[in-house]
Amino acid sequence: MSSIEARLSKIRSQIKVGVQLIAVSKTQPNEHVLEAYQAGQRTFGENYVQELVTKQPLLPSDIEWHFIGHLQSNKVKFIAPIVSWIHSVDSSKLLSEINKQAAKNNRVVNCLLQVHVAMEETKFGWDSKELIEFANTIDLASYRNVSIRGVMGMASFSNDEQLVRGEFKQIKTCFDQLQATAFRDKADFNQISMGMSGDWNWAVEEGSTMVRIGSAIFGARK
Repeated sequence: MSSIEARLSKIRSQIKVGVQLIAVSKTQPNEHVLEAYQAGQRTFGENYVQELVTKQPLLPSDIEWHFIGHLQSNKVKFIAPIVSWIHSVDSSKLLSEINKQAAKNNRVVNCLLQVHVAMEETKFGWDSKELIEFANTIDLASYRNVSIRGVMGMASFSNDEQLVRGEFKQIKTCFDQLQATAFRDKADFNQISMGMSGDWNWAVEEGSTMVRIGSAIFGARK
């Protein structure tokens, strides 16, 4: 058993039923992705557009690709034919562009609305109040080629469990408010993407349904 397979197996044994594991393969060579694939992993996350469009044609066609990094509107056209999910929708402009490019490819792309709760100003996303206001004014019928499935967020890079859990609780609260208002009639608005290698277990306990794990599977990035 390879080290990647062993780490994958360990994480899978710890993740509760109903939580999807997204193996974050950014900066990882294709050989490492294939090791995880051969161990049964089919869902992978990438942060960079150019890296994703380079990797995708060289890897198995049944991989489900999730784009999880900050996405500029002018680059959506490159990944619209490839991705099943975009986690990092942080503006109405970006959501509209995803809808436009997905339509050109005759596809529906699953999207998560990114909420910003962390202390770091470098992280992207709406604050909770802004996101709720936006979502309650959106005309869902005009977005035929995107499916808004939930929210995504990142906690602060900190070992302070109380701080990190508190931020995950904020993301979950935002999700609950959106589910009760703007998306109350949308049964598939049911996903919360939060938690990474260092804090995924806390995230799951606070309500995450998708965890994005990279270094804990592939080892430290070079």
